[in-house]
Amino acid sequence: MHTILVTLLIIVSIALIALVLLQSGKSAGLSGAISGGAEQLFGKQKARGIDLVLHRITIVLSVLFFVLTIAIVAI
Repeated sequence: MHTILVTLLIIVSIALIALVLLQSGKSAGLSGAISGGAEQLFGKQKARGIDLVLHRITIVLSVLFFVLTIAIVAI
């Protein structure tokens, strides 16, 4: 049982890292301040849906990560 939980934890950890890296940053620094208005006009809306899906999957995986971690410690 312990081996299965550790294996699941490793898979969830790798997936969580990949999803966090796929998400776009909230602040893009100076370049985001300059081109921020243009992105709203020309198509940032399409990427917004993808960001929302990635955000929700990240929340689910992070909860699963903590549940698996607590389960491993409890065993």
